[in-house]
Amino acid sequence: MGLTHVTVALKGFAASNGTYEADFLVDRGATDCFASAGELKKIGVREVGRTAYELANGRVEEYSFGLVEIAFMGEITAGRVIFGPEGVEPILGVTALESVGITIDPASRTLKRLPAIPLK
Repeated sequence: MGLTHVTVALKGFAASNGTYEADFLVDRGATDCFASAGELKKIGVREVGRTAYELANGRVEEYSFGLVEIAFMGEITAGRVIFGPEGVEPILGVTALESVGITIDPASRTLKRLPAIPLK
């Protein structure tokens, strides 16, 4: 079964120096987005907090996070992005997907738009 990727553009809110655009891995197991700290700092994203995250291998690591505008598939939302190590593969977390009404079909590994965003 293959991995799902989507082009994502991140933009900082404070003194933005442009946009970071890349192919992000869509990860249903990740809550927040994840990108290289160097790339985030280039576009002016500021660290606003730190929290512990459980990694895929079960280890718990503490990372800084910032707040960004997240654009993909013609949709736009906002949320947390984790300041990851250099060279890390960027990840699009489930919070960003769900906030714009997009889900991942586990059988076909494709992204699908919901007919409406649940508000119940």
